[in-house]
Amino acid sequence: MPQIEILWADNKVTATLRDTPSSRALLAATPFSTTANLWGEEVYCTTPALKLALEDDAQQVVEPGTVCYWLGGNALALPWGRTPISRDARPCLVEACNVLGEIDGDPKQLARIPAGASLQIRRAGDTRE
Repeated sequence: MPQIEILWADNKVTATLRDTPSSRALLAATPFSTTANLWGEEVYCTTPALKLALEDDAQQVVEPGTVCYWLGGNALALPWGRTPISRDARPCLVEACNVLGEIDGDPKQLARIPAGASLQIRRAGDTRE
């Protein structure tokens, strides 16, 4: 299964992607640079313009560490915990999002990404900037 890396400063998180139309579109757009935004315990960041449709398995409430694509914000959504609209311990996204995959390892490693951080999103092993 394909993987992406999310890099900032001297840190890196890896995610394993599912084989979905949205995941394939994201991979085709890599590498790209973006800026981290925070919404509760979620990092989100804009991506290059992707022409995607809401997939049949899109979800609003997900497990921590789920890698999502938010169509309305043209952004990756990377939750590791509660968001401002969560009703329980699970992340609740602003609206239903396409599920792309999962963060490898502990999703709380995303909490180390500060708001405004410069992020590099690339295929795992790709060293292009």
